[in-house]
Amino acid sequence: MKRKSLKNRILYVFQFVPFTWNTAFFGALFFASYKFLYIPITKENASDAQLPFIRLMASFVGWLILAIVLLSVLSTIATWLYFLWLRQQGKSKLELHFFSEEKGRKKKQFLEAALPKAIKPVLGFVKGRLFYDNQQLTDRFTLLSSRRQKNNLLRDAITGKSRISLPDIKEYQIKGNIIFFEDMLQIISLPVSQPMGGNFYQSPKTLLEKVEDVAPKKTDTMDIRIDELRKVEGEFLNYKDFESGDDVRRIVWKVFAKNRELVVRIPERMEPYASHLYFYASFYSSINTNILGNEYFAEMLNFYKTNIWSVYEELQKKEWKIKYVPDQEFTINENVTEQERDERIVSNSDWQSTFTTRSYFSPKKGTVLVISSLTDPKELAQILEESDTSVRIFYVQLSQIFHQYVALNWIKSLFFIPAPDRLSKLKSRWIFSPLRRQILKNEKQIEALLK
Repeated sequence: MKRKSLKNRILYVFQFVPFTWNTAFFGALFFASYKFLYIPITKENASDAQLPFIRLMASFVGWLILAIVLLSVLSTIATWLYFLWLRQQGKSKLELHFFSEEKGRKKKQFLEAALPKAIKPVLGFVKGRLFYDNQQLTDRFTLLSSRRQKNNLLRDAITGKSRISLPDIKEYQIKGNIIFFEDMLQIISLPVSQPMGGNFYQSPKTLLEKVEDVAPKKTDTMDIRIDELRKVEGEFLNYKDFESGDDVRRIVWKVFAKNRELVVRIPERMEPYASHLYFYASFYSSINTNILGNEYFAEMLNFYKTNIWSVYEELQKKEWKIKYVPDQEFTINENVTEQERDERIVSNSDWQSTFTTRSYFSPKKGTVLVISSLTDPKELAQILEESDTSVRIFYVQLSQIFHQYVALNWIKSLFFIPAPDRLSKLKSRWIFSPLRRQILKNEKQIEALLK
């Protein structure tokens, strides 16, 4: 972790260097062009009448390109200085809006950014970058469009819409942003940092998941009729006022001693109605997730959350109302819908080792239980003994995410093709990981129980 933190800090500091790799490349290119154009004419080429004309045209084109580049560089410096003044006056601050769009069954996250009163350089670019958590950085996003004032043709801000993809499915704390002013060739990149608060959570994706017919066990309201009898707990607090004909043995004497009111406890009764389907998804891990190689657990967690949400959304298409029961506590904004609340809880959940699967799942109420390869097989055996046939258990085999063809890995390494992301790198090392043996052993025991 220390090495990763040091790497993030170094990368963060380098964001404030105003020069780029293009600075060295175009500097060398301009120097070589200058040397080539000003080579003295030898006696052998002095008789060539076309050579001075060619050199004149080349010089004209070269100086024209240089003038355009200089204009772009100078305008970049001017707009950067103007934005520094705006920031000092408190007149311009980056505005962000996160949203998601569904295309087919895929959900993609987007970022819409706006920079009020800022000016874009001539033939140049304005880009932004967010830093979050422990000085980690997002990819750069570009602000190219213009936002007009209301009832006016004057420009109010420069805006941009970009897709944002962060490595893990969770909530991120935004610490600040960096705005870059760049010229047309990106020879210079002038940064401006701004503090910023807020959060952004990356929601889980949806996979194509077939879910068998399920029926709830818990009845809170008698809205939907079902084919078999289910238990109904009764009224609020399961109490009602004492009436003639009620069994005196069901009087709640504690309430009478406190309030001098006779109330009786309503027993459970069997009714052919149901309302809520209780959905459980356990994040309990019987394997220590803090050991070396925690990046594997991070990718497993992303894969697990994706599968949980896929099952959840498929069940949403049924007639039942889903009641998701989390195994971790979160503070969620009350203004969101119930589905958005559940989505955020799943996104923010992490592997935990305190609340076991058996103590979390209630066989009497629960209809759906999602478990992973990190579940303790002994606890699963006890849950199966306590549950009836109406319980549906969805098992997510976490090792599947690291499966890939060994021959393909060998061909990629032969041609020195680098792994594009963290998951691809982990796939190539999975066969040599000591964690692999533990996961496969657990999966073998779980599969034997479920069969």
